[in-house]
Amino acid sequence: METPISIDNILTLGPIPESLHTPFLRVANGLVQRAGYPTEKVMGLLAQMLQNPKKFAYSKNKVTNLAKAIYDLNKQGIAIPLSEAGAAYLPPEPAPFTLNTSGNQTEQTFDLRSGPLPYAIFGRENIEEGALKQMETAASLPISVAGALMPDAHQGYGLPIGGVLATDANTVIPFAVGVDIACRMCLSIFDLPPAFLKREPHLLKKSLVEQTKFGIGGETRAKFDESVMDLPEWTATKVIRDLKDKAYRQLGSSGTGNHFVEWGIVEVYESADPSKTTGLNLPSGEYLALLSHSGSRGFGGNVANYYSKLAMLKTKLPKQAAHLAWLDLNTEEGQEYWIAMNLAGEYASANHHEIHNKLAKALGEKPLVMIENHHNFAWKEQMPDGREVIVHRKGATPAGPDVLGIIPGSMTQPGFVVRGRGDTDSLNSASHGAGRLMSRTQAFNNITNSQLKKALEAADVQLIGGDLDEAPMVYKNIETVIDAQRDLVSVLAKFTPKIVRMADANRKEGRED
Repeated sequence: METPISIDNILTLGPIPESLHTPFLRVANGLVQRAGYPTEKVMGLLAQMLQNPKKFAYSKNKVTNLAKAIYDLNKQGIAIPLSEAGAAYLPPEPAPFTLNTSGNQTEQTFDLRSGPLPYAIFGRENIEEGALKQMETAASLPISVAGALMPDAHQGYGLPIGGVLATDANTVIPFAVGVDIACRMCLSIFDLPPAFLKREPHLLKKSLVEQTKFGIGGETRAKFDESVMDLPEWTATKVIRDLKDKAYRQLGSSGTGNHFVEWGIVEVYESADPSKTTGLNLPSGEYLALLSHSGSRGFGGNVANYYSKLAMLKTKLPKQAAHLAWLDLNTEEGQEYWIAMNLAGEYASANHHEIHNKLAKALGEKPLVMIENHHNFAWKEQMPDGREVIVHRKGATPAGPDVLGIIPGSMTQPGFVVRGRGDTDSLNSASHGAGRLMSRTQAFNNITNSQLKKALEAADVQLIGGDLDEAPMVYKNIETVIDAQRDLVSVLAKFTPKIVRMADANRKEGRED
């Protein structure tokens, strides 16, 4: 058994005020005696807390209350510096991140091709003209290799939402990834029957209200697992370092716009092909499930804005293609964006895991299976002829052979768990949702609260938050969208939303999708 930690041990960390001697000893020896921590680990934890009390004060951990007391003293101008002996307990700093580049990207001007490359369009009859024109422009870039347009496509910035674009292997287009980098879906399926919804609606609703946080300024205090913040990439560039604190505060929160967390019923279908081993690995039937949609929050948004502007400064294109400016991955700017984009992917996944873990804990359950996928990202992939490319999917779901994904509908329409069929014409992609029929402005001008209420009642859906710009009637029919991509994906299960949580109505606040 470890020897109890004494006040002399504690004072080696720094000039701890006498008023905090007892709390320090209580926490330190509680960790040794009850949690079984080695003395070295306890001293390391206390040293980290003294180095950054704010971080520990704003998260749920073993030293939260102690960190709050120290942080309060800091705000009063009373600092407790970590001693040299205390600093020796800190974990080693991660190795500095080095960029393997040929230097900075030079400014260059480019013309478009005389005509676009051929590209596949799925569900063309339901795609607006603006999206088709944007895709044509994207396919006319001198770096474009191939493209495809998904059946949920609608107009966006640069590449249309629902657009897929493969470019030369050394190029990445920030606006073709999107503003909400690594926006993604996550589904947890629980070993609970649909009747649980009728039996415990108040518990499920309460869990959504208490365990989720929405909005551009949304931050969380309690963290389930903050290990994503220990990744060495957080030290890679000044842009990333400057955003780390914001990212930490927002870990486990959701954005605005079409971001949501919802309880519903998932119906797992019988396998049409028993020889397929890649799937949900669940018996057919109905289960309680949790579905979430959001991305990399303020971190991803700031990275996107910074590097999109930088790309437009470095790569000069005709006006109609200006937002399709690219960064060269062999340069410092390109490498910086690539590192930040991939870090945003890890961070976005951790956001969803925070939400799902907290809600699972509120239920006292563990999911049978969890499925997740990005749909605003760029991947290094190969064309059928072996050529390496960067595939940008802006509002498109990866659908390579046997790859699982989630395609949501709306707050009243079902979503679907799908398995990719590896269609080369689609660049191994599928839609990322139903796709909008109306812009947000059109929705506010054409839809009433009464219409939204009737739609929710007809579908037996409870809505917490939300606004008219996300009403179900602003979206295409999800069944039509799925039918247009039967060659791209196989449907494994259907998710029907029942209790939906979205950002509260705030039309002064920007939308993050």
